[in-house]
Formats: sequence, C-alpha cells, structure tokens
Amino acid sequence: MALRRLLLAVGDPLVDVLAAPAGLDVRVNNVVIVDPEDDAEAGAGDLVLLIGARGGAARHLVRSAARQGAAAVAVKVNAAARALAEEPSYPPPRGWGAPTPAVRSARDEFQQLRAAASEVGIALLAVRPEVRWDQLQSLCRSVLDDARLTTDTAELGESAGDLFSIAQTIATLTGGLVSIEDAASRVLAYSSGEEGDELRRLSILGRQGPEQYLALLREWGVFSRLRSGEEVVRIDERPELGIRRRLAVGIHAGAQPLGTIWVQEGAGPLADNAEEAMLGAARMTALHMLRHRTEMTLGLRLREDLLSGLLEGRIEAAALDDSIEVAPDRPALVVAFRLTSAGGRSAAEGPGRSGRELLRRRMIDLISVHTAAYRRTALTTMLGGRAYVLLPDLTGTSAESSVLALTRKTVEAARQVLGATVQAAVGSLVPALSDVPHSRAEADRILDAMGRDLAMDVATISDVRAQVLVSETLAHLRGSSTLRDPRVTRLVRHDADAGSELVESLVAYLDGFGDVRAAAARLHIHPNTLRYRVRRAEKVSGIDLGDPNQRLFAHLQLLMERGR
Repeated sequence: MALRRLLLAVGDPLVDVLAAPAGLDVRVNNVVIVDPEDDAEAGAGDLVLLIGARGGAARHLVRSAARQGAAAVAVKVNAAARALAEEPSYPPPRGWGAPTPAVRSARDEFQQLRAAASEVGIALLAVRPEVRWDQLQSLCRSVLDDARLTTDTAELGESAGDLFSIAQTIATLTGGLVSIEDAASRVLAYSSGEEGDELRRLSILGRQGPEQYLALLREWGVFSRLRSGEEVVRIDERPELGIRRRLAVGIHAGAQPLGTIWVQEGAGPLADNAEEAMLGAARMTALHMLRHRTEMTLGLRLREDLLSGLLEGRIEAAALDDSIEVAPDRPALVVAFRLTSAGGRSAAEGPGRSGRELLRRRMIDLISVHTAAYRRTALTTMLGGRAYVLLPDLTGTSAESSVLALTRKTVEAARQVLGATVQAAVGSLVPALSDVPHSRAEADRILDAMGRDLAMDVATISDVRAQVLVSETLAHLRGSSTLRDPRVTRLVRHDADAGSELVESLVAYLDGFGDVRAAAARLHIHPNTLRYRVRRAEKVSGIDLGDPNQRLFAHLQLLMERGR
C-alpha cells in the first residue's frame, strides 16, 4: 500500500513525518527491523525500523536502505533535540532550560540525518521515544496484511455532522434555508428553519427530492447547468407549485458532480452576498462529501496532518507535493484567527466546553467558506485553539491587500453570524511553501501581541511592527522579576495607596514625548496640573526624567504595570 495509507493507520501519536522527498505515495510492501550489529538488509519497498544506530552509522544505514530500494526509514529522535533543530521559529517549550551538550549533539545528528534522507530521496519517519519497536513492527505488519483500510461508522457520522454544521453556516451567511444533496438528489444535511416551502418539506421528510419536482427541474434545465460548472443557478418563485425563490450551486470534485447546495428564500430576502458565499461553500463541501469515500477520507485527514506539520516547521514542503495541488515555488502566506469572546464573555470562560467547541467548529466552517470563495486552493486547519489558513499561489502586487480585505470581511462575518469576537493576523507573503512557517510565526506574534496589548481585530506586521516589538519586550519584562526598577515600583505603590493618578499622568507625558499641552488635552486636565503631577512623580519615585536611560526604562515598566 501507499506509505500515506500506512501512516493514516499508525501515524499520530506513534510516528511523525520528518522528510518525504519522493512524496507519500511510495509503495510499502513489508516492515523490517535493521540492527547495525546484524547482517539484515532492506529490500525493495520495505519500511525499515532502524534500531540503535546513531551519528554516522545511522546516516550510512539510511543511505544503504535507499540504495536497496526501501520505501522509508524510521528512527527514534530526541524530542528536545528536534525542537532545537527547528529554531528560531519554534524553540523548545518553556521549562526545558538551556540545552545540554548531549542535547546539542543529538540536535546536530537529527539535522544531518534529515539532510541525508532528503539527499538520497527516502522518506524519514520519527518514532516517539516511548514506542516499542516490536509494537510498531507488529502494528505495521497487521495493517499491511489487511491491505485495505475502511472507514468506520463513527467517522461517517462525524462527516455527516460536519455537513449539518456547514449547512447551518451557509444558512446564516445567506439568510436562507439550506439543504445539501448528493448527485442522486438524496438529502444529506439541512439547516434549521420553519419557513420552508412544500418542496423543502417533502424533500426533508422523504430524504430525497420528490420525483414530480425533480422532473420540473430537469425540464427547466437546472440540473444540466448545475453539472456543467460552478454557476449559481436562480430558480424563480412558482406560487402555483408551492415553490419559493431558490439559489442552487453544484458541488464538484474536478469534473465530477458530487451534489448540490440549495438555498431557499425564507420570510425575508436573501443576503446580498449569498451567491459568493454559496460558491465558497460548494468548494469546501466537496471536501467533506468526499469523506464518505474511504480513500478520500484517509487523504483528507493526512493532508490536514501534513499541513499542520508544514505550519509547525516539522516537515518539509516536498512532503505535500502529491497531497496539495499547489506549486511549491510560488508565493504564499498564512492567516491566523483566534476566537476571543462569545456573547460578551471570554472564549476561555464560556459558554462551556462543548459550546466552545461547537463555536470553534462553526468558526472554522465560516472561515473555510470565505477563503474557498477567494481561492480554490486555500487550506484550513486548527492548531492549539487557533485556525490557520494557508493561501498558496499568490501573485501580483495586490495579493496582500486583497487577502487583508478578505480577512476583514471574514472577521466581520464572524461577529455578525456567530455573535463572537474573532481576531486575525495576516503573515507576510513568503516566496515559497518551504517558507510558510515564517509567515505562520509572524501571524502568531501579531495575535500574541493582540492578546496582551493591542486592541485590534485585524492586522499585518507592517501595520503594527513597533507595537508588536514593544509588546514582546513588555512580555519579557513581565516574565523576569529581576528586570524591575524599584523606583517605578514605589511610584505604582504610592498611586495605589493614595488613590492618586501620577502613573497615568507620567505615561501620558512620556507618550507625548514631553509635549505637556498635548498630553494634558488627552487627560482632559490643565497643563499646569500635568506639570505638577510630573514633578510630584519624580519626587515620589526618585526617577530623574532628565536621564534618557532612566526615562526609557521607566516608560517601559510603567507600560508593563498599566497593562497588568
């Protein structure tokens, strides 16, 4: 079977892809364990489990396995060394401390091993340290012996649940009543609503469009137009037949029709952008409908895993060549979204865990609809509570501005449709897929700054570079108790005890670069009052504002204290 299918069965949390220079469709025929002290050799199509080899010996065995036609090599990798190898974007987690000489040595071995695998064109897999080799071999062999993977009922149920969620999202975006049907006009999912006409009622009750109505739609040429392309077809109201006005769009996988999205007008008119929303929804729904087919279910899941790996810098862009239909040497960027509040509460506080998960799912659906309408090749995934969109194949001088406009539109739609506050950050355009982790890291920096100090909904690094740098500096100050000037601390404590406003006044004065009149105007006080407060702040704290170093650090620490 293809390596990708084997990985779907035994991958996370046992195995990660480190390199796949020949893609993931290489054929795997057998699983063998190779010990550097034994004479065992790899054969064509083998997955080689490399036990106990380190340094130059491991690289030699990887090259040897490639020469013998092996499909892939699996090794165990030190987690700390691997994290260090992916600096500077993703350093080791906090708490690991400075890397030891042993970890640094392991990091160098890891980098050399991955380079060797890429050089000879063999897939390299990382096995988690806690996994036993015999356990992994037994599992892989059982999967290979089975030779055909199927989708279980739970996965099919999840796919259907996704379709109902998508239907509800389309309904809120278009202002209509939605149903999603397959190519045989069987109803797969539908939105809630009580304003349905006779056609909708009979279709939902019978789980299929009534034949007399289907015959009329064929006679009007609706189905032929839906099958021919991505045209949004309008069906006028027919009161005598009990049919209200409708919009319909075909769902396609390439040239193959998969079904139709129907949007019926309810009590009010459809939204102005209903057709655009339907186009994006059709493209996204095609991926979900394909999950009903085993091979595509597996492919979709692995593609999402690979995209996550690319964004995190864990795998090389070459591993996606045969999974994502984009050119690896074309410009791309990443947009990051974060759900910050719902119904006036922070996303961390409510409305309960299941409610938050449902809200995140709806947010992902909404983002996917908008981005798919903008670009067919857009890809969306969820990592660490944030939604990430990869927009590949971007060209032209207006690409970044158009993505920024799309992002603003998506955030506004989230506010209107979900009743939630969403923040978004647009990473810089990078020249190739291999540079995508840098765009993602930049978007994360912006979102982190938004969460700490920036009251913004959408931003790029060019918009807020200085604010991000200051925010990161303040975060560093907050994290180190030794970076404190006791004179500033004394001033903050005085304000708290006396109920005075010396800190706010001094910050306004420093923000205004000493322009007393402008700072006083922002505080709505007389300039003489501000002068008095500044002199009083100097006396209470002992800070000499005439000293540029004292003035600079006092300003930073006061901003930190005010943010806290």
